[in-house]
Amino acid sequence: MSFYEDLKAACPDEWASFVYHPFVQALGEGSLPRESFRHYLTQDYLFLKHFSRAYALAVFKSDTLEDMRQAAATMNALLNEEMELHVGYCAQWGINQEALEAEPEATANLAYTRFVIDQGLSGDLLDLLVALTPCVLGYAEIGSRLFEEHIADLENNPYRPWVETYSGSDYQQVAGNSYGRLERIALARLGEDYRSSGRWQQLCKTFATATRLEAGFWEMGLTRSR
Repeated sequence: MSFYEDLKAACPDEWASFVYHPFVQALGEGSLPRESFRHYLTQDYLFLKHFSRAYALAVFKSDTLEDMRQAAATMNALLNEEMELHVGYCAQWGINQEALEAEPEATANLAYTRFVIDQGLSGDLLDLLVALTPCVLGYAEIGSRLFEEHIADLENNPYRPWVETYSGSDYQQVAGNSYGRLERIALARLGEDYRSSGRWQQLCKTFATATRLEAGFWEMGLTRSR
């Protein structure tokens, strides 16, 4: 087991609701309503902005130069690569950048992104990384599973590019780096016997809350709620 796996094991119901959400299952099957996906894409653009801010905060919260560089590299990748790719992908779905910028944030988007940033502002780097982890590593897990389960019928799936992005080697490498950083910093801050740490229960609560809010983001997309 690892720190990350133990966090997941501490909230099995929340994790299952996130990675097996009906939105996710419909993505893999290709049955998700197109308007639900368009709503998700638009909100995800706004989400990525706040995700970038969270990694800027991670630079500030880092203790070492190496941690600062890793957080800065992730922020740069989000701002100058991921955002550009996302805008291009949205354009393929008929959503231009003006429409993305004009879209108001949905309640579920506000709840999740502000929770993550609040954890970083009120806590240390580990608190922030734990709040970020369900998204970064959860998408990698979802992408890999959907690709394996639907590889035979992805050809005609309109969401094939999404599945291939998060199951692909580039994103899996990003997730692997994030996993390694989380494990290393947890060990440095809490020691090997981290479950006996006075912080363990609070970190589990943070992880479970972030996971529940991630599931809420899927639900927002599915129901096209505001």
